[in-house]
Amino acid sequence: MTRKTLPLLLTALLLSLTGWLLFPAYQFFAYNKGDLPLPHYGWLELPPEVPSEQVLSDPAYTEAATRSLRAIERHRRDIAAPAISAAVAHCGVVVWAGAAGWSDIASQTPATTATRFRIGSTSKSLTATALARLVQSGRMELDSPIAEYLQTLPNTAWAQLTPRQLASHMAGMPEYKENRDWGGLYHTLALRKHYDSMVDALEVFDDTPLVNEPGTAFHYSTFDTVLLGATMGAAEQKSYLQVMREQVFAPAGMTATIVSPVGGDPENDIATPYRSNRLAGAAQRFRPWRDVDLSHRLPGGGFVSTPTELVKLGSLYFDSEYLAPEIRAQFWTPQQTAAGDVNPQKYALGWRIADMEVPGVGPVRNANHGGVSRGGQSWLMVMPDYRMAIAVNINRKTEVFWDFGSISEQIAAEFIRARGDNCAAVASGQSGG
Repeated sequence: MTRKTLPLLLTALLLSLTGWLLFPAYQFFAYNKGDLPLPHYGWLELPPEVPSEQVLSDPAYTEAATRSLRAIERHRRDIAAPAISAAVAHCGVVVWAGAAGWSDIASQTPATTATRFRIGSTSKSLTATALARLVQSGRMELDSPIAEYLQTLPNTAWAQLTPRQLASHMAGMPEYKENRDWGGLYHTLALRKHYDSMVDALEVFDDTPLVNEPGTAFHYSTFDTVLLGATMGAAEQKSYLQVMREQVFAPAGMTATIVSPVGGDPENDIATPYRSNRLAGAAQRFRPWRDVDLSHRLPGGGFVSTPTELVKLGSLYFDSEYLAPEIRAQFWTPQQTAAGDVNPQKYALGWRIADMEVPGVGPVRNANHGGVSRGGQSWLMVMPDYRMAIAVNINRKTEVFWDFGSISEQIAAEFIRARGDNCAAVASGQSGG
């Protein structure tokens, strides 16, 4: 190597390293924000024929099921989603599931009721359900400092935070864009590193200050739920994922809910997540979302699941042997700030509480949680007055979330009108089928 070639080699290495570091940031702004262009190649057109299927467990719901399947077929087209899937549970029984569209466009793999989607922040309700079980058993207290459970805290400002503050987003944690842990901020752009331990994942934000005094204000942040998940694992002396399997997935029969892989896997019923070119009509195209590792946010946004399994999760709240009514009420009560004000989102503990205007039915009280992920959206709502749960998922992001989630209103109307709150009829239909 000559003296002339050495500087050229070092320059080339430096440029390569810089490109390697900057490329994920470019991808973040190109895929997430649309602020930067994506390549002209690699875009896919939806096939003209769109498959659909449904699974109906009780013939008494035939009309509601048929109308709901037609509704999600139209809704998929209207919101330009490659695939959509939905499910309904009534009185603890999954009575219907439907799917339409493509799990993977390139291989023309149809979406089925077994197809798994990224569920984003709907993961927070899964985590809250496990917390409810730990509170019920006395193994965790909502208002005890997390330092009593997670004794090695990487940030001393966290010591007096409580599970209640974390579950209700009143701990003062920053949002992703407010993170001042610069290495962690870069990771949330690059999304290259995998975490098996939620304690290890705390390094993503352990060097950033709180944005407000804990308990004084509502400030939504997935970092709350990640720290909560690490605390739950420490309380049980198990991994967070093992706690979820024992406290939630096994009791609910959620065998398909797993940590999100970095991309789609249609052969294993995992929908390919897509980015739309944001054009309409014949010009509309899709490309697979870039590979991303979401393990660092697992408790608050890192699972894939099916609508069928999400409504099984919702149905657990109607099982008094699984969760006592007083615990359910506690977790579905909107939380107040230290000043006594109910937070503006009516956020409870891992759930939002709302009244939805259902066509032909009227206002329906529900506990719900939406989710937005890389190339996926999710909606789960549980309606206690009707002992009903509805979930919907797609494998793209819409500009306005409720453009996607609004289909749940029509599905709710169909199934409430079919049986309402008549759980005796549901039990009779199951035993007769």
